[in-house]
Amino acid sequence: MNSRFAVPVLLISSIGWGLTWLALKGLNEMGLNSMLLILFAFISGSLVLLPWLIKQRASWKNKLSYMLMIAISGGFANVAFQAAIYHGEVIRVMILFYMLPVWSVLGGRIVLKEKIDPMRMLAVALCLSGAYVILDVWHVSWQGISWIDLLAIGSGFGLASTNILFRYTQDIPVMSKIASTFIGCTVLTMVLILTISEQITLPDNNAVPFAMLYGAVWLTLVTTGTQWAVTQMEAGRSAVIIVMELVAAVVSLALITNTELKAYEIIGGIMVISAAVLEGSRIESGQPEGEIERVN
Repeated sequence: MNSRFAVPVLLISSIGWGLTWLALKGLNEMGLNSMLLILFAFISGSLVLLPWLIKQRASWKNKLSYMLMIAISGGFANVAFQAAIYHGEVIRVMILFYMLPVWSVLGGRIVLKEKIDPMRMLAVALCLSGAYVILDVWHVSWQGISWIDLLAIGSGFGLASTNILFRYTQDIPVMSKIASTFIGCTVLTMVLILTISEQITLPDNNAVPFAMLYGAVWLTLVTTGTQWAVTQMEAGRSAVIIVMELVAAVVSLALITNTELKAYEIIGGIMVISAAVLEGSRIESGQPEGEIERVN
C-alpha cells in the first residue's frame, strides 16, 4: 500500500475541498444557480476524464455492475447534498453529512473486514465531536426529522459507500471509477434540475465558462487526489482525514473575511486535527478482503 504518500495527498485534497466554497460563492455572485453550477462543473469534468474511461475500458467492461454502483452512489452523494443545502439549513445539513466517519467505519468493517480498534474509535469520536463543536450543534433546532435531514444523512452515507466501493474494486483503474462518478453526478443533477418547478436561467456573463473550468481543473484534481488516496487506506481512516475539509473551510473563511475564529471553532478544529494526526500517523493494517490490487 502507498499509505506513506496517500495521507498527505488526502490531506491536501481535503483542504482543496474545503476551499471550494470560494469558487461556489464567486460563481453564485455572478448569478449562476447552484444546481446549474454543479451540472456544468461535472459535465466538463466528465469530458476531461472520458479519454481515460475509453482507454481503460478493457479493465472495467466486465465489471459494469460495479461501475454502475459507483456512478449511482457517487452521483447520489453529490446530488443529495446539493439538494439538502438548497432546501434546508446549511449548518444542520453539514452536521448530518459529517456522520460520514460512522458510515465509513461500519462499512469498512462489514464489507472490507477492517478492524475497529480502540485507536480508531478514539479518532472517530474526536473527529465527530470536533466537527459538531465547529458547527455549534447545540444551537441548532432539532424539532423532528424532515426529508431534507434524510437527504443530508443519505449524502454522507452515499460518499462513504462510494469510498468503500473505490477501495473494494482495486482491479478497476481509479481514473475510470472517477469518470463513472462524474457521469453519475451529471445525470442525477440533470434529473434534479428537471424536477425543480422554479424557472432557472443562465446569467449573461462568463459564469458558465468559469464553472466548466472549475469542474475541469479544480474539481477533477481534488476528486482524483481524494479517490486515489481512499484506495490506499482503510475506509475508516480516510473518512477521519477527509473531515479536515471542514477545518479548512472555517479557517479560510475567517482569514478571507478578516474575522476572528470563535473559541469553539478553535477547539473543534484542534479536535479534528488531532483525530487526523492519530489516523495519519498509524501504520496501515493491510489489504481489503475484496479484489486484488493493481497499479493503474
